[in-house]
Amino acid sequence: MFKFAINNYTLLGVHDGLPDLYNDYCKHAVLSEQFNITSSEGRNCFLGVQKDGEWPFLVVAQRYNPAGYGFYPGAILVPETKLLFMGAGTRLVAYTLEPPARLWEDEADCGFWNWQRHGSTIVMSAELELAAWDLAGQKLWTTFVEPPWQYTVKDGILNLDVMGTIRQFDLECGPKSEKYS
Repeated sequence: MFKFAINNYTLLGVHDGLPDLYNDYCKHAVLSEQFNITSSEGRNCFLGVQKDGEWPFLVVAQRYNPAGYGFYPGAILVPETKLLFMGAGTRLVAYTLEPPARLWEDEADCGFWNWQRHGSTIVMSAELELAAWDLAGQKLWTTFVEPPWQYTVKDGILNLDVMGTIRQFDLECGPKSEKYS
């Protein structure tokens, strides 16, 4: 298990299986969610959130697919709005932490890659999708991408390179504010 501390929160994570104390974590959690953990496809993963060293108050376990080969679970915690974004396989979920509740569930095209924060914007990368949310968990935009692709952000402008074609647009407004290079 990996533990990551952010302010007074600690994220507990397992990317391939469930922790030994999984049942105890579920018993103590205010919110415990399971997504298809008995399925035979993919791998199980676990994410728990605890505050001030207490038992995790939020526990999420899920079977995710695709798994491995660049497809691993990921999470980003936004301390100032007390939001948690999680991605694994094709499932994306966001939770409020105080009180713990699922805010939304979404889907990543062909498989989640990672989350990145750029100022007041959270960007999600997936195999065939790039999308953004604000710090309150509201989706701002989404766009189709095709490997190989990559992006960078500088001064609020997102530069997206999809197979050598460069697109530029405002990070918060998304592709509707697009400029081609």
